[in-house]
Amino acid sequence: MKLVVEQAAARWYKEQMGLSDGDALRIFVRLGGCGSVHPGLSLGITKDSPRSEGLRHEIEGILFYMEDDNLWYLEDKELRISFDDRYEEILMNVV
Repeated sequence: MKLVVEQAAARWYKEQMGLSDGDALRIFVRLGGCGSVHPGLSLGITKDSPRSEGLRHEIEGILFYMEDDNLWYLEDKELRISFDDRYEEILMNVV
């Protein structure tokens, strides 16, 4: 399992959420949305502090992480977070 956050996506989160170096963003499983892995579930993101991080990627001074208890969602795959310049939106792809 792997978490990859592209630099453009990290910069977008930093600007849009007013983040500072040293802040952390937790990626979590939520009910609803258009998840590509499990129907009826998708991924959300919130500013938080790690308790039991299972995956982590630090970029642009920000820690992106998933807690151990949410790793089942990825099923041994890679989560790639990128920014789509054309539509100016974040993409979360499980590959």
